[in-house]
Amino acid sequence: MPRESQNRRVPVTLPATETVTGGWLRSLRFSGFSLLMLVILVLFVVVLAPSLKTLIQQQQQIAALQDEVVDQQDDVDALQGDVARWSDPAYIEAQARDRLLYVYPGEYSYLVMGDSADDAGPGAAPISDTLQMPQVDWVAAMTSSVLDAGLSDAPATELVAPDISGAPVPSSSPTGGTP
Repeated sequence: MPRESQNRRVPVTLPATETVTGGWLRSLRFSGFSLLMLVILVLFVVVLAPSLKTLIQQQQQIAALQDEVVDQQDDVDALQGDVARWSDPAYIEAQARDRLLYVYPGEYSYLVMGDSADDAGPGAAPISDTLQMPQVDWVAAMTSSVLDAGLSDAPATELVAPDISGAPVPSSSPTGGTP
């Protein structure tokens, strides 16, 4: 009697719901060569990544420095134009007349000042014809400040500045200084 094999081979089929990508992934076979190439590629990326980062940073620095050089060259060109203007005697004369109010002998210079309030500027004190005496005793304020700072045991953060508002000076100070 022929001997029947105990192991019987039966063909197995995969379910019919297999996707295209699933079939493609199952068809991949990794050989030793493809695994070696994958390791070399990863090693190549790991070795070159810091060098590429340094290269990119250096390129950015070079671009920034080139922009700076262009700006400085523009400044040099402007300054060379100023030097050329200042070497012209007519320009020097015009600047002396405008800025320093110089005149030639025999000429008269008139300085006209407007009497409108716009000339004073914002926040400026009004112009007065009379002589005004300040109400501040600055000598006493300075002496008080020096003595308070030198004779006091209080730290510098607790010392206060002298009062220069023109109010009467108190007879004694809390830090032990003179009025």
